[in-house]
Amino acid sequence: MTSEDVGVKKIGFLSFGHWTASPSSQVRSASDALVQSLELAVAAEEVGADGAYFRVHHFARQLGSPFPLLAAIGARTSTIEIGTAVIDMRYENPLYMVEDAGAADLLAGGRLQLGISRGSPEQVIDGWRYFGYQPADGETDADMARRHTRVFLEVLKGDGFAEPNPRPMFPNPPGLLTVEPQSPGLRERIWWGAGSAGTAEWAAGLGMNLMSSTLVDDDASGDPFHVVQARHIEAFRAAWKEAGHEREPRVSVSRSIFALVSDQDRMYFGRSADGGDHVGYIDEATRAIFGRTYAAEPDALVAQLAEDEAIAAADTLLLTVPNQLGVEYNAHAIESILRYVAPELGWR
Repeated sequence: MTSEDVGVKKIGFLSFGHWTASPSSQVRSASDALVQSLELAVAAEEVGADGAYFRVHHFARQLGSPFPLLAAIGARTSTIEIGTAVIDMRYENPLYMVEDAGAADLLAGGRLQLGISRGSPEQVIDGWRYFGYQPADGETDADMARRHTRVFLEVLKGDGFAEPNPRPMFPNPPGLLTVEPQSPGLRERIWWGAGSAGTAEWAAGLGMNLMSSTLVDDDASGDPFHVVQARHIEAFRAAWKEAGHEREPRVSVSRSIFALVSDQDRMYFGRSADGGDHVGYIDEATRAIFGRTYAAEPDALVAQLAEDEAIAAADTLLLTVPNQLGVEYNAHAIESILRYVAPELGWR
């Protein structure tokens, strides 16, 4: 798929994997969150979805350790893409991450789509410090995340870098060694979660695909969320072209979209379509635009989504799902978009 042909889209779901002991939630424990995430990926593949993606948060009742889950989904499915959106690189050991990602990708037959980023506001103060990481002198935590990312991308190439022991426990292949297992092609399936045009351009320069979520930095233009996001995509594609990469990049956007086709849909989301974006602060210094929720009857939904410039510019759409409503309802919500909305917009 090229940047000039983004009408047909891959459509997947994005789950935060929340759990809570509340009686109103169908996901009341970490076990529930993991098992139901696996079950939803299987169900999504069955109804024709293209991807199962998961947000990673530490120190929270969410999905903090993605690779066991991704490997399990890879073993239970056969066609659906499996990914993250996103992993906070401030917390990651890049070499260990190459090993985990390589193993999960091999188990999935090369279907891993790994979204990474510098991270978002946290549940605790400087949580990465508890994981043993500290910015170098003169670095910010965002700089540290990008440093970890560069190491991760370099090691994914598979080139040897470690001096072998002359008396190893097991025979070594010739030359310098690298971490194992390596999964061919995974380097081209790494995505960067960007919230600004500048970080989108940085990702393009390093040859990463682009992920853009339901919030972006407020550029003070006053333009709607989807217009600002579309400009980020345009900046990314221009930077990609300037970098001279040989392959076509991929671009994903996330949206909260619900087709109201049943009484249950109307009960849950009939009042959610407020028709506008929201502006707020994600930390003391960062003002952001939060994209609207789309919730309407299919005909109205088609008309609304046809005006979304960022969706039009992307080749992949991730539907954020309310995972605490359970597997059955979320599979229905995904299938409703695939059946009633996507064909009318030329996405299928």
